Amino acid sequence: MTKVPVELLPHLRRARDVADRHYAEPLDLDALARAAGVSKYHFLRCFAAEYGETPMQYVSRRRIERAADLLRATNLTVTEVAGLVGYASLGAFTRRFTELVGTSPSAYQRSGLTARIPGCYVFMLGLKSAIPAKRSGPPAS
Repeated sequence: MTKVPVELLPHLRRARDVADRHYAEPLDLDALARAAGVSKYHFLRCFAAEYGETPMQYVSRRRIERAADLLRATNLTVTEVAGLVGYASLGAFTRRFTELVGTSPSAYQRSGLTARIPGCYVFMLGLKSAIPAKRSGPPAS
């Protein structure tokens, strides 16, 4: 296993932050390595050693997490959600979603019994402001 130099950790976090902020945009290894300021092969080895997954696995997981939020909270179609989180192919989105979540996106969406935000609001207000952020910690009383 690769030992990650301590001085590289802030650079890896910067690249991970870029992936978190721009998950819906086309991201590749070169762009993330540029954000970290190191060669793409060194970045790939160090990122995988530090976070336990490759940079592109991380981006894919973040996209699917966001898609799950959208499917649970909105009335958008699976195709619309796939496009919003950065997938150009519905088949690739469905395959990856099923791998990570254990059920298809449409079955996942049907299983939710919560009130949904109309898709027109999501498109009008943008993703970040329309979907409530996950809360951590104890619920407010």
